[in-house]
Amino acid sequence: MSYSTRCKAFLDMHHQDRAFVMPNAWDAGSARILSAMGFAALATTSAGYAFSAGKRDSFETLTRTEIIANARDIVAATGLPVSGDLEDGFGAAPEACAETIRQAVAAGLVGGSIEDATGNADDPIFDALHAADRIAAAASINPDFVLTARAENHIWGRPDLDDTIRRLQAYAEAGAQVLYAPGLPDLDAIRTVCAAVDRPVNVVMGLSGPRQSVDALSQAGVRRISVGGSFARAALGALRRAAQEVQEHGTFDYALDALPDAEVAALMSQDKRRHRD
Repeated sequence: MSYSTRCKAFLDMHHQDRAFVMPNAWDAGSARILSAMGFAALATTSAGYAFSAGKRDSFETLTRTEIIANARDIVAATGLPVSGDLEDGFGAAPEACAETIRQAVAAGLVGGSIEDATGNADDPIFDALHAADRIAAAASINPDFVLTARAENHIWGRPDLDDTIRRLQAYAEAGAQVLYAPGLPDLDAIRTVCAAVDRPVNVVMGLSGPRQSVDALSQAGVRRISVGGSFARAALGALRRAAQEVQEHGTFDYALDALPDAEVAALMSQDKRRHRD
């Protein structure tokens, strides 16, 4: 299947009557497990990858090279379309966002998201016109790439729904094919955003704040649901609970909930190396 055909198939998923769930894998192993669960597409997660590398999830700790290499590993591990968490585009300039999309396409990603957050707590959100220019530059690289534009107001202490909607509308005009405003406070706000834009809307679940069902989000107009780093944190939570049981009780009952070794082995790559040096 050609790259453009894979991108179109991914975009078509956003134009169904019901939202689809696109879980976020943080490495090749989690991508293989999620692929076997029957999901239609996967996303990467900068947070999940950062945790697996022993780092905080922030602009200062992850490089574009690391994020693209992680995405390439996930793409290689699954036959599903993969959308990349491309953070802020790895630079303030529109040209930096464009270069990030070039590398994302080369890595096999069929889509990816660019945020309008600056990473600067004193001035957390890019000026709206500049943010739209960044989206336009990203959208210019490959017309098949399914670009998601993220308006970050609500997770950076700026709960201005009107401004968020204006930004999403501007990003759609600049070429974004999917829109995303993480941190919306409730289902009414989600419904308002979906009604105000003419592109499919992604919502993240599993983080802090209200937790809505797929049915409720679909009825509100959402067409894609991601989980951010929450699956990765759930896995880390299971690790800590297992360790606490051993440390505090001297028992190993956690193993009853662990995936059987044979089942995990069957899901992983069966390729064998001819040389192991």
